[in-house]
Amino acid sequence: MENKKIVLAVSAGIAAYKAVELLRLLMKEGAEVQVAMSANAGQFVTPLTFEALSGKPVYHQIFDAKNSGDMEHIRVAENADLMLVVPATASTIGKMANGLADDALSNLYLAFKGSVMVAPAMNDGMWQNPAVQDNIAKLTSHGVEFVEPEQGELACGAIGPGRLSDLDTIMGRVRNHFNQLQDLQGMRILVTAGPTHEPLDPVRYLSNPSSGKMGYAVAERAKARGAEVVLISGPTHLNPPAGIKFEPCKTAAEMNSLVQEHFLECDVLVMSAAVGDFTAAKLEKEKIKKQGEEGRTLKLVATKDILMEASKIKTRQFVVGFAAETQNLIESALEKLRKKKLDLIVANDISAPGIGFQSDNNQVTLIGSDEKIENLPRMTKKEIANILLDKIPSRARGE
Repeated sequence: MENKKIVLAVSAGIAAYKAVELLRLLMKEGAEVQVAMSANAGQFVTPLTFEALSGKPVYHQIFDAKNSGDMEHIRVAENADLMLVVPATASTIGKMANGLADDALSNLYLAFKGSVMVAPAMNDGMWQNPAVQDNIAKLTSHGVEFVEPEQGELACGAIGPGRLSDLDTIMGRVRNHFNQLQDLQGMRILVTAGPTHEPLDPVRYLSNPSSGKMGYAVAERAKARGAEVVLISGPTHLNPPAGIKFEPCKTAAEMNSLVQEHFLECDVLVMSAAVGDFTAAKLEKEKIKKQGEEGRTLKLVATKDILMEASKIKTRQFVVGFAAETQNLIESALEKLRKKKLDLIVANDISAPGIGFQSDNNQVTLIGSDEKIENLPRMTKKEIANILLDKIPSRARGE
């Protein structure tokens, strides 16, 4: 962590005292640490404690600070490599997820454009509350990384999940973050994500349940690891990761055009989008009316195969495809790998409950061009994204 700039953001929980030791550990490994505090964190540990240890003023007031006019939160946000929120209370997580900014910590988060890591600590009931879990899911979709709390004895005397993760675990995650941060520097990675919408009439379309979470995770992790990223996305409810070039689209034809536009300039294509295989042969100009109990026959035609089109102009690019299947998973993935001349394919069974479409987790099988099969355990899509990026060979990295 030598010369890395970290914002240690402390919120108002009993575990705030552990942030003092965390500050010492970060500085011991060479990090330059600036401390920020929520409005009530000083009820547990005074700003003076952090100031004495860090040797820097603590950002903990918005209006009463001596340098309020200098926009401290903007200055701090501009210079840091990582924002580390430890401990993160339910209140702080809620503010971060919903864009509230009524104290120093929440102001800083909204102004911060870099990577954010959060270590929650709270009562077990609060941790398991659906509102808190919804906020965590929302932040995760925005690219925030969570160090999940441990099971154990809590300050209230209860036994359950919510205890701040061990400081060694947090330090390990921070080290991993910086170890990975620059390994893709100089690379240009093109990612597709989400579903496509193929219109039938002015108000209806053909689509699928893809959330885009896998592709967005790949784009976020690639950017965090130093790559130059272009994300081409069909319609989703996700916010694109900060610092990337974002190209929205709706139809398969639009996505194909954008891939063709960017493909020759990229080093890696990760084609995780769930592109519609069919579109209407004729787009109705007016809404199709329901007439009695009679059915309606729609004529569909195949959309262009974006990976096949890319393979026609491929020069040196490392190309990753995805195979979402409901049967014959390995056989279908191998056929796609060979036919489309892919370097790697990611196969997953979308009929399995709790993984795949809409989920934050997945369980996939990786097959390389040598046709060796690697079965991964169930894990988060962000973890899968990191494994995919680890597979990029030295030739694509320019080494």
